[in-house]
Amino acid sequence: MSSSIDILRKYWGFEQFRPLQEDIIDSVNAGKDTLALLPTGGGKSICFQVPALMNPGICIVVSPLIALMKDQVQHLKARNIKALCITSEYSRQEIDAMFDRCIYEDIKFLYLSPERLLTEMARTRIAQMKVNLFAVDEAHCISEWGYDFRPPYLQIAEVRELHPKVPVIALTASATPTVVKDIQEKLNFKKENVFAKSFQRENLAYFVDWDDDKFGKVERIARKLGGSGIVYMRSRKGTERIARELKGRGISASFYHAGLSSEDRNKRQEDWMKNRCQIIAATNAFGMGIDKPDVRFVIHMDLPDTLENYYQECGRAGRDGKKAFAVSLLSKSDLDRLRERLEASFPSQQEIRQVYNAVGNLLQLAVGSGREETFQLDLQKLEQQYNIDPRKAMTCLRFLEKEGYISVTEREMHASAARILVDNEAVYQFRVSNERLAPLIETMLRSYSRLFEERTEISEGLLAKRLKWSYDRVTKGLDFLAQSEFISYEKANDQPRLTYICERLDGKNLRISKEHYNRRKRIVTEKVESMLHYAESDHKCRSRMILEYFGDTDAQNCGICDYCVARKG
Repeated sequence: MSSSIDILRKYWGFEQFRPLQEDIIDSVNAGKDTLALLPTGGGKSICFQVPALMNPGICIVVSPLIALMKDQVQHLKARNIKALCITSEYSRQEIDAMFDRCIYEDIKFLYLSPERLLTEMARTRIAQMKVNLFAVDEAHCISEWGYDFRPPYLQIAEVRELHPKVPVIALTASATPTVVKDIQEKLNFKKENVFAKSFQRENLAYFVDWDDDKFGKVERIARKLGGSGIVYMRSRKGTERIARELKGRGISASFYHAGLSSEDRNKRQEDWMKNRCQIIAATNAFGMGIDKPDVRFVIHMDLPDTLENYYQECGRAGRDGKKAFAVSLLSKSDLDRLRERLEASFPSQQEIRQVYNAVGNLLQLAVGSGREETFQLDLQKLEQQYNIDPRKAMTCLRFLEKEGYISVTEREMHASAARILVDNEAVYQFRVSNERLAPLIETMLRSYSRLFEERTEISEGLLAKRLKWSYDRVTKGLDFLAQSEFISYEKANDQPRLTYICERLDGKNLRISKEHYNRRKRIVTEKVESMLHYAESDHKCRSRMILEYFGDTDAQNCGICDYCVARKG
C-alpha cells in the first residue's frame, strides 16, 4: 500500500499536507470514525480522497451540494481517478447502469445526495460494493441544531449497517459544540473522535460599515487594497448591478450566479482566478471548492442568514496568510430584510399544502404515484396557472424537503446533455446514409467519449466551433437526431428539479409536525438573531464574537477589526 504522502504527491503534486490533514488520514486508515472540522480552505476533500485511494474498494461520498459534487468528480477525473456522481438529472436506467459500474468496475468514488440513499436501488447496490470508506460532507446537515438540517442525512447511519466494519469520516467547515456532538451521535460513531482546526484567522480583519454610498465604498476598498476581491449579494440581479456599476467606475469586475450557463460560469471564474478580473460579484453559488490564496477582501452587501455561512464566505479571503479584510456594508434596511426573510421562510401549513397540491397538479402526477421520480418544475407556469409567487413556492418546497417528502435541486443553469440511444452499427449506417448530419455525429463522438454509456453534458457552442457551423445549425441538428430517437437530447435550462422521496400524497394527508415546525423555527430564529447581533454590536471584538459562537470561550481580542482599531485610536 502506498503511503499517504506518496498518494498526495502522485495525484495532487503537493509535497506536504496542510495542518491536521495527515492526522485525520491516519485516523481514518486506523479504522476510526472521524469528524474533521476544518474551516473553508482547510482542504477537507483531501482527508477522505487520500485514504480512499490508499485502500482497495470504493468510497461512498454523501453531499447535499450537487454543484460541488460535480466539481469534485471533474477534478478527480482530470487526475485519472475514476469517479461518478449520481444526481436527479439521470434517468432510472442510467442510474442503474452507474451503480453497476461501481460494483463491477474499478470506480474509486461514488458521490450521492442524501436523498438518493433513501432509495431501495441505492441500498441494494451499495450492499454489493466493496466499500472502503463512507465520507459525509457538509456533515452539519445531519444535526437538527445545525444551520441547514436535512432529514435524509439521518438515514446514513442505517446505510452504515450494510458495511458495519467500514469507518465513516464526517466533514464540515463550521459547527457549534452542540452540532459537533450531535453529528457523532447521529452517525453512530463507535467513539468520539474530533479533529478541529481553530476558527481563528489572525490575518483576517472583520469590519462592519454603515455607509449609504455602498458602491463608492466598494470602489475605495478595491483601489486602496488592490488584489482580488469578492462581493456577495443575495440576488442575481444585484450581482449584475454591482458589476455594471463598478465597471462604470473603472474597476475590472464581473458577476457570477447559478442562472448563467456552466460555460459562462467557468469562464468568469477562470478570469477571476487568473487575475484577468479584479472583483467577482456573486451570490453564494460562488466559492465552493475554490482555493484562491490571494483574495484581499470579501465584501457583503447583504447579510447571510447565519454566522456559519458568513464565516465560510469571509474565510475565502487571505488564505495566503497575508492581511485581508472581511467587510459588511450595511444599512438598517438590510437588517429589516433579514428579519422579513426569517418570517417568510416559515410559511403556514395551509400555504405549504397549497404549493404541494399545485405542483403535483402542474406535473399531472396522480396521488399515489411519483415515488423516486424526478421532474423539471416550471415556476413561471406555476405562477400563471395557480397564482403562486415563485419565491413563495421555493420556500414551501424547501420546507417540504426538510420534512423528507421531496428533494429540490437549486435553480441553476443545467448544462445541455445527450446520449446515443443506438448501437455502433446503427451509428455507422447513419453516418453513411446521412451526409448532412454525419459531421455532427463524428464531432460529438470525438468530443465526448462516453456518449454510448451514459448521459453526458455537452456544449453546443463547442460543437459549433469545431464544426465551423452556426450555433443554430447545431441545435437544429441535435433536435432532429432526438426526434429520430437516435439520441436523447436535453437543452440547457435554469428550472429547478424536483424528486419525490415518497409517492404524491393527497394534500390533506400531508403531515407536518407542529412540534418539529416550532423547534426548527426557534433554532433558525436564534441563528438569525446571532447574525443580527454580530452586525449591530459595537462593543466587542468581531473576531472574538465569531470564535465564542463556535465554542472558543478563551478567545482574545484580535487587534485588527473595526472595534479593536477604534479602541486603539
